[in-house]
Amino acid sequence: MLKAMKLDEKNLLIKRSRFVLLLAAVLVAPLMSPLGAQDRLPQPPAIVYLIRHAEKLTDGREDLSWAGYRRAAALPELFLAAPGATRTLLPRPDFLFATRASKKSNRPYETLMPLASALNLPISNQVANDDFAALAQELLSGRYAGKIVLVAWHHGRLPALATALGATPPYDKWPDSQFDRIWRIDFAGGKATLIDLPQSLMPGDSR
Repeated sequence: MLKAMKLDEKNLLIKRSRFVLLLAAVLVAPLMSPLGAQDRLPQPPAIVYLIRHAEKLTDGREDLSWAGYRRAAALPELFLAAPGATRTLLPRPDFLFATRASKKSNRPYETLMPLASALNLPISNQVANDDFAALAQELLSGRYAGKIVLVAWHHGRLPALATALGATPPYDKWPDSQFDRIWRIDFAGGKATLIDLPQSLMPGDSR
């Protein structure tokens, strides 16, 4: 009987060992699988648009100039068909972001106000201009997976913001006098591709 008990204990230990090995294989397999690892990575937005705020006043005030308000009013034309318009529309944003207002500028928020009204979307403006890396981290967190996001920012940080999103900006310094471009970043296959596009909203805009 003692011999039989020892055999039973041995068989039980073998079964337990097999169960532990099987459980370990089940838990470790997804970690070893490229597909499993990819499934757990935060998914990026489908598209991120980056624009500079519209034209500004030259007397130090924080608001847009008259030309800037006109550009802001025309911004929805990039995404919504106007009567008789023939331009190719860009995919509509699902989320809008602007720089947090400072003592020197609330221009990014003002630039997006007409678009927000046209699309019936709120404007998130909680992130300060110099905290662009935090904004990039937020956009790549997976909360906006497959969505389209538009960001209005100050031109001094736009190339760095594009870089933080994994894209290569077309130039390292955004020209001081340039207000009429839109950078479109497409995320596909784990890669961010940036296209520099003209807004073509106002007379004299670049093509």
